[in-house]
Amino acid sequence: MLNVPPQAFPAPSSQQRAAAGGRGKVPLKPGRSLMDWIRLTKSGKDMAGLKGRLIEVTEDELAKHNKKEDCWICIRGFVYNVTPYMEYHPGGEDELMKAAGTDGTDLFDQVHRWVNYESMLKECLVGRMAAKPIAAPKEITSVSEEKKQLNGMLPEKKVLGASSKDLTPSYDWFQTDSLITIVIYTKQKDMNAELVILDCEDKRLRGEIIVDDYSYLLEVDLDHAIQKDMAGLFYRKCKLVSKTEVTHDTKLFCLLLPESTHLHIPTGQHVYLKQIIAGTEVVKPYTPVLPFLPLDFQEPYCHDSAYIYLMIKIYSCGLFTQALDHLQIGDYISVSSPEGSFKKSQVQTSEDLFLLAAGTGFTPMVKLLNFALTEVSCLRTVKLIFFNRTEDDILWRNQLEQLALKDERFEVQFILSQPIRDWMGKQGMISSSLLSEFVKRSRKDSKVLICICGPTPFTEQGIQYLKDLGYSQEEVHPFTA
Repeated sequence: MLNVPPQAFPAPSSQQRAAAGGRGKVPLKPGRSLMDWIRLTKSGKDMAGLKGRLIEVTEDELAKHNKKEDCWICIRGFVYNVTPYMEYHPGGEDELMKAAGTDGTDLFDQVHRWVNYESMLKECLVGRMAAKPIAAPKEITSVSEEKKQLNGMLPEKKVLGASSKDLTPSYDWFQTDSLITIVIYTKQKDMNAELVILDCEDKRLRGEIIVDDYSYLLEVDLDHAIQKDMAGLFYRKCKLVSKTEVTHDTKLFCLLLPESTHLHIPTGQHVYLKQIIAGTEVVKPYTPVLPFLPLDFQEPYCHDSAYIYLMIKIYSCGLFTQALDHLQIGDYISVSSPEGSFKKSQVQTSEDLFLLAAGTGFTPMVKLLNFALTEVSCLRTVKLIFFNRTEDDILWRNQLEQLALKDERFEVQFILSQPIRDWMGKQGMISSSLLSEFVKRSRKDSKVLICICGPTPFTEQGIQYLKDLGYSQEEVHPFTA
């Protein structure tokens, strides 16, 4: 048995605690999908424009390539000609142009650090920057000086800033012939399982602990010194154990964590799934849900933490979701550690909770509903306004209707954009008039929290409508990834 909480390695303002930036996708022209890009990179076309040569690039040379028809970008010391990728970029050309002719490492890390750009842009590689070596993200501090064999009390790790030093966990360890126990002193009250992540692969131990807005990591090999830097998201391989239909195009995937992994996905946070498709690494974010919506709120519902449940819509032309749907029971998929900026304290101080969801934007609301109705006694109103195209698209409709009957605090309102003729409920798209009708404070001065999730246009429009209706930025939390 190994009891291994993590040690001090700060990652202030890490993406795990930071919002995803709110940047969304833009409509792409036909023939500009991810699969189309993969085909283009394998066509033999000279993507970098250098006929297979690699060059050293000076800052002056990089700065010359700053136009849409001639765009070079540096990421971690390597320069890529992203000109042919412009029309394939889900975030649009304007996002790429923000880094045209410059070092785009910081911008890349803010928006989608989890993307494997080396794989996506390998055919576009121009060469290495002549002046600067590979640049690491600002929030990652080198730990090479501290990579030592676990043979005694390690020195206290360095942290950033005077205020951070007070938060630095210290630890001691004890060993017998069959047991190693590492004790972490965090100086933080109310520690719980969601704040600790532990993985053990072969003889390597990796732990992470969340203290306020800092992420502290421990990675130790019991036999020899660690050779690998700890940076970026950590993935573990999970086994697909079941796949069940929720609606005509949405399925509930159940993934089994490795036996030696301890991982609780916090309410309101998401994970990334990673698959190799046509030789290219593809990564997508998903928010874990519960296996079902609990109807008895006498005590917090705790499902088996060895499993992760994901509600995923399968798109007929979706490269990634089609690959997921073709997974067989027993196959493996890589799952990241959780990320997200939502904090339970936002709900714990609220009296009215409104959840605006469109389609699979419902997924962050599942755990949030369970937490709010189970553990937040000050809530007077919990209302879900659920937007879909047709009745057949509504996820867990029966469970939601049963929950509304079971708990008088909860109300659900279904709104359809393409209803059949005999639909008796509300219809339409998200609008200021619909929100003014359904999003109302229970009292004039009641504290309100409005959570919103769905396709990017839905979320952006909803935020603007809520602002126009007088709700402050602090009262609105968008779930984005």
